[in-house]
Amino acid sequence: MCSGIKMTPKKAEELMHDCTLCPRRCHAQRRAGAVGYCGQTAEITAARAALHFWEEPCISGKQGSGAVFFSGCSLQCVFCQNHNIALGKAGRGISVQRLAQIFLELQEQGAANINLVTAAHFLPQVCLALDTAKAQGLSVPIVYNTSSYEEVSSLRMLEGLADIYLPDLKYRSEELARRFSHAPDYFEYACAAIAEMFRQVGTPVFDPHSGLMKRGLIVRHLLLPGQTADSKRILRYLHNTYGNDIYVSIMNQYTPLEHLTRLPEPDRTILSRTVTAAEYQRVLKFARTIGIENGFFQEGETAAESFIPEFDSRGL
Repeated sequence: MCSGIKMTPKKAEELMHDCTLCPRRCHAQRRAGAVGYCGQTAEITAARAALHFWEEPCISGKQGSGAVFFSGCSLQCVFCQNHNIALGKAGRGISVQRLAQIFLELQEQGAANINLVTAAHFLPQVCLALDTAKAQGLSVPIVYNTSSYEEVSSLRMLEGLADIYLPDLKYRSEELARRFSHAPDYFEYACAAIAEMFRQVGTPVFDPHSGLMKRGLIVRHLLLPGQTADSKRILRYLHNTYGNDIYVSIMNQYTPLEHLTRLPEPDRTILSRTVTAAEYQRVLKFARTIGIENGFFQEGETAAESFIPEFDSRGL
């Protein structure tokens, strides 16, 4: 739904004619084949659709989350852990009808939910596919997995379709957002987006038997090396704003990938190492000190490319 109006193919085409779906507002005529800031035309492009076991426990469960990884991204972080698909270097074009079928196939495979990973730039088409699949029996929860660099007006298309929001909150610092994502306004947009998500889904609801989340909001924060002060500011903002009505996932899996060696200094040096155990523990201690109770944290050695799936068009 889009502000109470059912998405239609005509409406989807209109939204792709002069694209302002994300805060970049690049006005690309994607329906005519032009490429937006996201790196994509109006054709849905995805790189993988498969059961995914590396989300938070209440999302993946034992059976896995039915993750569809879309190609392209409107944020384009320089350190992106999925940079090949974010840059559109991997992926296959699929129709709305095929996407709806993929959702149903993942449900048949036992997926705990359908996990839409970086789908913002295809939202009109995704909403059409969800409507189609739901009419054909799709019944598992829908997870919207996003960088949070979103327009509230776009997120409203998902009202009544998305059950769980899994947004990032990457930076509080305008300077870090500018340097690493070329988006100095990131915090402003991300906070507005998360507020809209919370309005839609409210406080968490879990299945009492499986422990899986059925509805709710989990905000993720990925620690970056040397940026614990910014991480603490983010956690304080989230707790002051939402208390324990949301879950917070504090992640230490940042992995310095090979493409970062091409960055200019000092960013290359800053991003060339993993987060230390001491840095991560300081942030976790801070979270406990300010009263965050509903949270997830990672144990052991998580900075590894093995956490990054193969974007080989599986399941498409």
